[in-house]
Amino acid sequence: MTETETMPEGVNTRSGFVALIGPTNAGKSTLVNRLVGAKVTIVSHKVQTTRATLRGIAIHDKAQIVFMDTPGIFKPRRRLDRAMVMAAWSGARDADVILLLVDSERGLKGDAEAILEGLKEVRQPKILVLNKIDRVRPEDLLKLASAANEAIEFEETFMISATTGSGCDDLMDFLAKRLPEGPWYYPEDQISDLPMRQLAAEITREKLFLRLHQELPYSSHVETEKWEERKDGSVRIEQVIYVERDSQKKIALGKNGDAIKAISMSARKELSEILGQPVHLFLFVKVRENWGDDPARYREIGLDYSN
Repeated sequence: MTETETMPEGVNTRSGFVALIGPTNAGKSTLVNRLVGAKVTIVSHKVQTTRATLRGIAIHDKAQIVFMDTPGIFKPRRRLDRAMVMAAWSGARDADVILLLVDSERGLKGDAEAILEGLKEVRQPKILVLNKIDRVRPEDLLKLASAANEAIEFEETFMISATTGSGCDDLMDFLAKRLPEGPWYYPEDQISDLPMRQLAAEITREKLFLRLHQELPYSSHVETEKWEERKDGSVRIEQVIYVERDSQKKIALGKNGDAIKAISMSARKELSEILGQPVHLFLFVKVRENWGDDPARYREIGLDYSN
């Protein structure tokens, strides 16, 4: 990745990378979108929605904060799972600061406890962020914060709600002062390093996650195959949804094509808002058996196949 260094003249700037790690569904993507102030990563109520590390870029005071939204860390079963967990830990080790995001309702059970153990081997400064505080009693939050800080040394602890924004300003103030001095990595108006073709595929995958159920979302992959800017100011986008079996293709299409139409309509609406221009979106569903073992798909997603 080529990074363009920019720096406002006459001011001392700070910049750095902040990795958000945590269990699945802790709210990392919601928090990144909140802190950046725009949608740069997809969100759904299903676990394991984020598959690769995505970067959202925010300016706060004189600091450029590059948030790294990593996949949720969980006990992997498949090759794809292992690649996602590896991407999360790799993002943590590449960052200047690590934010451990914990769902306050779930606490330190299961995956969160295992992540705390793993963090002991990571040298970067660590910040504890307790999310969804509006759902937990204050006395329980204090107990949770105390237990986490006993397990590992955190520089600071923040209690926030990524959904409402409560506590997020304090977190941004701290990060803006905590990052090292240096020039900005990206132009001031850039909010993500994700190519628009890939973001478009992610938006469609989000709508697929929201529409379909059970295992199908986890057995699917979306690629943008064609992007055509038209003379009338609109854009024509063609995407392929890959599934592993014919039975999954029927589910993705839905009865009389109802499912694919709903997914397309929802994705097209959001893409039109993001791009600020009319979008003509065409979705195709294709069967590609065992795409989860195809190195080319991993490169497309941004994951390491060799694990």
